[in-house]
This record gives sequence, C-alpha cells and structure tokens, in this order.
Amino acid sequence: MRACLLLRAALLLVLGILALIFNAAAANYPCSGSKGSVSHCSGELFVCNDGSISGSKKVCTGPQGGGGGAVRSTA
Repeated sequence: MRACLLLRAALLLVLGILALIFNAAAANYPCSGSKGSVSHCSGELFVCNDGSISGSKKVCTGPQGGGGGAVRSTA
C-alpha cells in the first residue's frame, strides 16, 4: 500500500516537471499563443501571423518577405 502511494507521488512529480518544461519552451518562442506563430521577418524583427511585431529579443534570420517560410532565431 505504501509503495503504491510512493509510486503515485513520484509519477505526479515527474508529470508536473514535464508540464513546466513544455510550458517554458512554448513561452520562449516568438509570436506564440494568440499571435498565431511567425509569419515572416522584417529586418531582424519577427512579424506574427496576426500582423503584429513580436516583442522577442531574439533576432529573426529567416525569409524577409511573404509568409509560411521556416524561421530560425538566434539568441
């Protein structure tokens, strides 16, 4: 009985840590959430699919025009 409780506690701890890791990874990507991801670059700035400019401090090194292309960023 005690082993079962310890196993459940360990499983909940691991799941909680994984949830925090995935949440942190999503928060560090430009134009995440309601902005709809990155559309394209305007110089070194990220332009989001909703038309706004990302507040990211990363530098956009992807396509300079049009949308839908792959966008890389450097910290």
